Amino acid sequence: MAANWMRRTFVAAACASAALLTACGSSSVDSAISPDRFVVFGDGLADQGQLGHSFTVNDGTINSWPAEFASRYDVTLTPSSQGGTNYAYGNARIAQTPDAAGNAGTPTVVQQIDTFLGSSQFTSNDLVVISAGVSDVIANTMAYLNGTITEDELMANAAQAGADLAAQVTRVINAGATHVVVTGTFDLSRTPWAKQIDKEQLLTQVMLALNNRLKIDINSLGGKRVLYVDAAYQVNLFQGSPGSYGFQNSDVAVCTSVDSGPGIGTGNNQISSALCTPNTVLPNSSYNLYVFADNVYLTPEANRRLGDYAHDIVVQQW
Repeated sequence: MAANWMRRTFVAAACASAALLTACGSSSVDSAISPDRFVVFGDGLADQGQLGHSFTVNDGTINSWPAEFASRYDVTLTPSSQGGTNYAYGNARIAQTPDAAGNAGTPTVVQQIDTFLGSSQFTSNDLVVISAGVSDVIANTMAYLNGTITEDELMANAAQAGADLAAQVTRVINAGATHVVVTGTFDLSRTPWAKQIDKEQLLTQVMLALNNRLKIDINSLGGKRVLYVDAAYQVNLFQGSPGSYGFQNSDVAVCTSVDSGPGIGTGNNQISSALCTPNTVLPNSSYNLYVFADNVYLTPEANRRLGDYAHDIVVQQW
């Protein structure tokens, strides 16, 4: 497994390419903030097991990136369904329903924030994480593939999802959050799903439409309170240069667990990491040497690397 110093080698480059809201170059190696609570909203990339399973290999470890991020500050993060403050739900969209799998009951990011604000408030020692967009990309791309929307509508919907996500960042700032880390979608063109449907170029354009609108709309909020962490950049590194991070395979899903229903939103009878355990992976494989658990979502180790990356960026900036 690649050493931690190798992860940090890429931080300077990340600052240049991640379109962060503040300038890079801090000489401090210790973060000036010391959060005692993480509050998380989002979709399957951030889901920590709301319904008893995460969208990864469910092996009982820290296997979601927000949980790894929080652990770097010695903060334990648990799902809101277990009394914790991670409100993210698998397949959740930002503002639209139904979710990516057609379930109208999954709380959107807007509704997750509603739930939090209905019973709690932000404090100056909170670090708020908003991580969404993957489900919106899946839902809109599937609608396009099924012929219910045009390509122009696909791009417009993606941009609107970015605007909706930015609006929720503004909302939590107005509600008193002092430090907000936000990610959009990672580049689904790099996933096994993109190869399966032969839409790599299209998915890159959808990602850019969502993320660029998000970044434009949050730019005015300033980097003292909002920090954009470029998940797309980091996952691209894992996928494009897996050996540099200790991975051996970045092209196929390691899970074999098939959901006969809509699963992660990419169609019936597809691999779903929500059903995946160490007993349902490719024979004779070490699943943490793979980047992808199913055809979209990440393995536990890839999630941990993403959480470490978010921590390193925060240390550089705050």
